[in-house]
Amino acid sequence: MIQLGIIGTNWITDQFVQAAHETGKYQLAAVYSRRLETAQKFGEKYGDVEYATDLDTFFNIEHLNTVYIASPNSLHFEQAKQGILAGKNVIVEKPAFSTPNEMAEIIELANQKKIFFFEAARNIHEQAFKTVADFLPLKNHILGADFSFMKYSSRYDQVLAGQEPNVFSLHFSGGALVDLGIYPVYAALAWFGIPKESVYYAQKIATGVDGSGTGILRYDHFDVTIRTGKISDSFQPAEIYLTDGTLVMNAINSIDEAEFHDRNHQQIKKLNVHQLENPMVEEAENFAKVILNPTNHKLGTDYEEWVELSRNVNQVIYDMRKSAGIVFDADEK
Repeated sequence: MIQLGIIGTNWITDQFVQAAHETGKYQLAAVYSRRLETAQKFGEKYGDVEYATDLDTFFNIEHLNTVYIASPNSLHFEQAKQGILAGKNVIVEKPAFSTPNEMAEIIELANQKKIFFFEAARNIHEQAFKTVADFLPLKNHILGADFSFMKYSSRYDQVLAGQEPNVFSLHFSGGALVDLGIYPVYAALAWFGIPKESVYYAQKIATGVDGSGTGILRYDHFDVTIRTGKISDSFQPAEIYLTDGTLVMNAINSIDEAEFHDRNHQQIKKLNVHQLENPMVEEAENFAKVILNPTNHKLGTDYEEWVELSRNVNQVIYDMRKSAGIVFDADEK
């Protein structure tokens, strides 16, 4: 049984803990929050849980072996580093880190300490995502793709009121690309590989981050267009253009409908895809398999592929925001 600790007590943390418990392979063991009452309110429904209001105490809980980190983005690096040095596996909510240097340091440190590091990019762990991957032809039969993920954030109301919430702050490594745009970037790199060139055209808001934007990932024979935003909503499907037709998905972050429009045979083929009620169950299950079976060669290969994909996505996101002139505080370190 994985003894799980959490940093961050928001809705996504609760969803991950519920997903982890649903697998039957985790038990929530510890909650960190700067305020004890906040930690207790979060953990009270999960039984016997320890609480900590400082990170040293939290990471020194002996039976705690895995930590899920869902704090503001700019805090991930130091917290993950402290966790690894304390001998804990770390699951870091996307975006795991602000810069390629941070990503490289954590990967190297985890390897040195024989600790597992996972970026919680849930869409690549879903069976629906793998079904699409299996359906796709060789790259020379791909003509391009359009992926959109735009969802209005209630925190933008605070920006309009003159405030600077974490998700829209350069200090906390926020913005649309790193928060929502990371899903289509993950999809593109997982399905098509590393692009030759990555650019991003951002619509910046008052805090200096991108409220929305359009990215282009250029491959040898096709482009992937990415639209993302947190100041408006998009209801566009995701499409992949093939030499013999078009694959249409209802979304890129959570695929529960996908159909191939066959141009040659003038017919539509529906792919067998669906979403679980809790979309984080599949990633929690995959992480648990690796943690509980550290010598399994197949799982070890899967883990190495996930880590390398995280590294590549981080670099592409970095290149995209640099092309748009988006500079985080973390870039100056």
